[in-house]
Amino acid sequence: MIGSRFSNDAFRIRDFLAKNRVLYTWVDLENDPRVAQMLETLHIIEAETPVVAFGNDWILRNPTNRELAQRLGLLTSLKEQLYDLAIVGAGPAGLTAAVYGASEGLRTVVLERTAPGGQAGTSSRIENYPGFPMGISGGDLAARVYLQAQKFGAQVTTPCDVRSLEFDNGYPVLRLDDGESVAAKCLLIATGASYRRLDVEGVARFEGLGIYYAATPMEAQVCAGSEVVVVGGANSAGQAAVFLAERARKVFLLIRGDDINKGMSRYLSRRIEQTDNIEILTNTETASVSGGSHLEAVEIKNNRTGETRRLNAPAIFTFIGAMPHTDWLPKEIDTDERGFVKTGPAIRDSPAWFAHSANLASRLNPMEMASAPIV
Repeated sequence: MIGSRFSNDAFRIRDFLAKNRVLYTWVDLENDPRVAQMLETLHIIEAETPVVAFGNDWILRNPTNRELAQRLGLLTSLKEQLYDLAIVGAGPAGLTAAVYGASEGLRTVVLERTAPGGQAGTSSRIENYPGFPMGISGGDLAARVYLQAQKFGAQVTTPCDVRSLEFDNGYPVLRLDDGESVAAKCLLIATGASYRRLDVEGVARFEGLGIYYAATPMEAQVCAGSEVVVVGGANSAGQAAVFLAERARKVFLLIRGDDINKGMSRYLSRRIEQTDNIEILTNTETASVSGGSHLEAVEIKNNRTGETRRLNAPAIFTFIGAMPHTDWLPKEIDTDERGFVKTGPAIRDSPAWFAHSANLASRLNPMEMASAPIV
């Protein structure tokens, strides 16, 4: 993969390859001495980058994730017209469900829009997951469950974006971004959530060019030996701070509150406090960002004193909460005020549940009602 570290598309391609655990070599347009020779050999000019080349077999110029996945064989065709179990989302919950469903002989498909692992897949180290006393990276954990699901026959296809949900003769039907559809007897919604964006002017301009929502070895490459900023006070931010402290000269951890222990596991906050090159800045928020072709500086503000401070940092890693991926769901799927799908006792007061119950009661006699399945 040949591309600039200051290119949004180059970062997108590298991120997609890394999350899908595709082995590749990155040739940095700015710093790699092989660039000129490789561009000449491949008959490519710099303006055509980023490019992905597989030896002399094929070259893709700035491919979309879908085009790249098709070429690499990641995006497999759907095998069934009707699955027993369809799972939307290949995070830990979705992959685990695929293992259990497929192992019991259910025809199972998992539809994932980015890569197996979800948010957990980007965690540098998970230490409180049962069975791994020495910790495990999110990517390794996701890869193990992914392989286990495939071993039992589950079909996992990515990137595959589900655009809408409909119902046909009682079966849920998923409409996909490529115009295809998937029908299933049972649907599991495990779409998880995505990190919230900083509410600061100019953030969109620097996403992938200094503003990141995950801390993996790929992002760490751009900040080796530099000062970096981590925003957030929960475990994701803490894990990122500890990981980045091994590579960056200094890590500034910004939290809006006055105590890091309020939102973070104690084992993690203790480790942060014991790391010399992590500075915790309480009651602090991001005020502005600035730079040229990439992020160069961050202005922070103390929300108690109003005092501002400029940090010359090429990277901000932000972990400030999450928003659910439920905007594709129809009104029949009831969500709460934040957009999360209601489950369990929460649906007892749902208008959709009452409407469904009333409709069912009008169509069945008392004897049939006694044996009717709970939906």
